[in-house]
Amino acid sequence: QVELEESGGGLVQTGESLRLSCAASERTFNPYAVAWFRQAPGKDREYVATIFWSDGRTLYTDSVKGRFTISRDSAKNTIDLQMDNLKPEDTAVYYCNAVGSDLSALASWGQGTQVTVSS
Repeated sequence: QVELEESGGGLVQTGESLRLSCAASERTFNPYAVAWFRQAPGKDREYVATIFWSDGRTLYTDSVKGRFTISRDSAKNTIDLQMDNLKPEDTAVYYCNAVGSDLSALASWGQGTQVTVSS
């Protein structure tokens, strides 16, 4: 089973940017789609963004539209999440996962990467 590893989190101030990266363990990784999720303290894990492997089409949850950009780097075999104009409510542990047509996670969850936005 493919493993996905997240990196790039950190502590930033409101309005600043971070770029997260999701690395797949297999070079032949060819999912239906890959999504980023996040889980804030005391809350359930929530969906953030998706990129579809076949055509690069992207989807975002409303709260991040216009601020976050999901992209695929085929050379590095990574799925990146560029996060601009960060807000304190973006503070969470961010995870990536392969997803199916219903956007449900298919692989085991990794450790995630912590993003903290101070006000």
